[in-house]
Amino acid sequence: MKAEILEIRGAIERDAQAILEFTRDLIAIPSENPPGKHYGDAVEALAGQLKKLGFTSQVHGDCVLSFIGDGDDRTLYLSGHYDVVPAHDTEQFVPTVRGKNLFGRGSSDMKGALAAMIYAAKAVRDSGMKLDGRIGLVFVPDEETAGPRGSRFLEREGLLGQGAVGMLTPEPTGGVVWNANRGAISLRITARGKSAHVGRQFQGVNAFEGMMRCAGLLAELKREVEVRTTAFDVQPSQARHSILLLGGHTGGGANFNAVPESCWFTVDRRINPEEDFAAERERLLSLIKLASDGRCKIEVDILQEGLPAGTPADTPLGICLATSIMRVTGAAPRFEMCPGLLETRFYAARGIPAYAYGPGLLTVSHGPNEFVPIDNLVDCASVYASTALELLGVERS
Repeated sequence: MKAEILEIRGAIERDAQAILEFTRDLIAIPSENPPGKHYGDAVEALAGQLKKLGFTSQVHGDCVLSFIGDGDDRTLYLSGHYDVVPAHDTEQFVPTVRGKNLFGRGSSDMKGALAAMIYAAKAVRDSGMKLDGRIGLVFVPDEETAGPRGSRFLEREGLLGQGAVGMLTPEPTGGVVWNANRGAISLRITARGKSAHVGRQFQGVNAFEGMMRCAGLLAELKREVEVRTTAFDVQPSQARHSILLLGGHTGGGANFNAVPESCWFTVDRRINPEEDFAAERERLLSLIKLASDGRCKIEVDILQEGLPAGTPADTPLGICLATSIMRVTGAAPRFEMCPGLLETRFYAARGIPAYAYGPGLLTVSHGPNEFVPIDNLVDCASVYASTALELLGVERS
């Protein structure tokens, strides 16, 4: 097996320029989310590249699926998203190589990784190794907004994780493996009052005061929940605490001399895997209801929800992934909890081992100077191909 994996590494290195060029093609598509632009163009590019390389693909809504190998009861899924956060300027959609890095929106999160997924599968297919199972390539949108047209859609259609033995997603992990993620409940809370001139404020209902009353109750909850910590590894140690962020986005009022008719603020509750998601959700919403005094109405809009998830590091897939990373990079990886949501949660909820490992860097993702080290694209493709052979490989046909 070691000789075959070395051959595959050589094949991927020979495809390095093709990986780079396809990444550039994807970056040039401004698939910003929100609001969800140019998804059709991204689907066309992905399906076209798969066809060019001799793969068949299936298009379901805005999702693209392709399978390499035989059977459907042992599938290793490589799943990534092609939507990107809005660019800081249009120049981010002009992919640019500077030194050893490729710059552009989505280069790190995660269009470079999508190219790496495809060429990893190509290398495995071309190796002639027989697989005890198959590789499933999955390309989805809407990851940046909790997946309604992506992974949630596949889940509703009964297409997510069929026959899975594991799932890998190439998030920008910066060299570590993410084997867990926090859950999320993100809300916008709006207090509705009645406007009046400051000189006759008794005729009004002050929405700001209603908002403050609600925020005060939530501040008490914040002090309680942020004492809790997770047993999953995460760096630095301060990041192990559960989270309740108040006022990430706020607004309201019309002028300094008018009773504010409406005021709003956001709440972002991030729940560790050990916490009871349903209980924490109910407690949060119940506490908000208590803030209403009968005059000032409190409204709640749920912006996103996502379950926490965790996979032990020592599953067969986890061991194969760690072995492959060590073989390719020369360093044993750390397994840590992701600071945000991961699409691994859709698979872990079904008992499917799921991990995130990718070529990008979290420190530059979503930023004005997003980039991916070009060598990392080749390394990631090699890790994925090696992992697939370790987990599914039988012999050369």
